[in-house]
Amino acid sequence: MPKPQLDELDLEILAALSTRADVTNKALAQQLGLAESTCAHRVRSLRDRGVVRDTRVRLDAAALGFPLEAIIKVRLANHTGEKVTALFDALAATPRVLQVFHVAGVDDFLVHVAVQDAAALRDIVLEHITVHPVVRGTETQLVFEMRDGRGVLG
Repeated sequence: MPKPQLDELDLEILAALSTRADVTNKALAQQLGLAESTCAHRVRSLRDRGVVRDTRVRLDAAALGFPLEAIIKVRLANHTGEKVTALFDALAATPRVLQVFHVAGVDDFLVHVAVQDAAALRDIVLEHITVHPVVRGTETQLVFEMRDGRGVLG
């Protein structure tokens, strides 16, 4: 897939949106010294080209009753494309799963979950992951703390 061509203004818009995705077009235009129509057109173009994939609300899992976060490493017994895709889809559709990464190395998937307690964590592993015949093993790591990085433009 060809890399989208981005100019300095695109990068300024992306940096501003990365800091505060819910900013209004009017406020963004003022912040960047642009006409509102120009700003709206540029943001729409960034979305249309797939540079801006989405905007999401980030929830505090602990405040919602899910204070225990973990990364579950998943290793596969075999790697046929169809089985990998099916497992990837199943993992992403599992309740309390925040993110799923298909990775290279010893492990094949990293599954980031938020649950209410250790029993719920165990249940995800036993009822939603190891039930798949393609899964050879898992290893679970508790997340003590997480911080955002600087991002791709930082």
